[in-house]
Amino acid sequence: MGGMMKILIKLSYLGTGFCGYQVQKNRRSVQGELTRASFELFGRECDITGCSRTDRGVHANMYYASISEKGGSGILTSVPIQKVPRALNAHLPEDICVYGAEWVNDLFHPRYDVKYKEYVYRISDSENTRPFELGRSWIYPVRFGDSEIDRMNKAAAYFVGRHDFSAFMARGSTVSSTVRTVFDSSVYREKGIVNFSVAADGFLYNMVRIMTGTLVDVARGRISPEDIPEIIKSNDRRNAGMTAPPDGLYLNFVSYSDF
Repeated sequence: MGGMMKILIKLSYLGTGFCGYQVQKNRRSVQGELTRASFELFGRECDITGCSRTDRGVHANMYYASISEKGGSGILTSVPIQKVPRALNAHLPEDICVYGAEWVNDLFHPRYDVKYKEYVYRISDSENTRPFELGRSWIYPVRFGDSEIDRMNKAAAYFVGRHDFSAFMARGSTVSSTVRTVFDSSVYREKGIVNFSVAADGFLYNMVRIMTGTLVDVARGRISPEDIPEIIKSNDRRNAGMTAPPDGLYLNFVSYSDF
């Protein structure tokens, strides 16, 4: 195996019991659990780098993280690569599951080399609370009719393109650029759940949750689908809708290839 290498793992997790992906002192995090499990498996301290910083309560159907030896040039070869998922899972809690592992060049970066990510936001719009959706979707007690979902889908289509999404970023955030390219954006019902799916080359803090809240305001008639372009152009968070809760948000797909 020539040159320095590190392990890239593919995993999923239920975000309900975590403060988010990133390590926080005295709080349970996905990164913290992966760091502990890697130390127990490989017998040495490891650096864990994730593909995204998901927030408290946000889930991931697909997530990538790299494992490399902390401060060293050693290669973590004590476990055959094909056995890494099962071996790591033996040290991980039940709400995290590794289901893939491969060697990547040390120059590869799980976050900065991502070409696009897709998030899905799930809304359970039942008048009767569904117990199995608690913490896993936004429990919204008013039913969306077909016409309302059509309005939401029409509004979602306006997100597609390269725009400054300042109006859909939580206040107080600091980033070098608020311009992002949205490749696909749609709303549909599947198995009784209303889904908002959006794929982009990157996302601002709370961007998908604010988009979702805005689409719900569209469904309820507080915002018109045709208002979306003007809201985007305004660069003003006050013009967009509410911030949806984290429960229904899933990092659904991560790609290192072009959309």
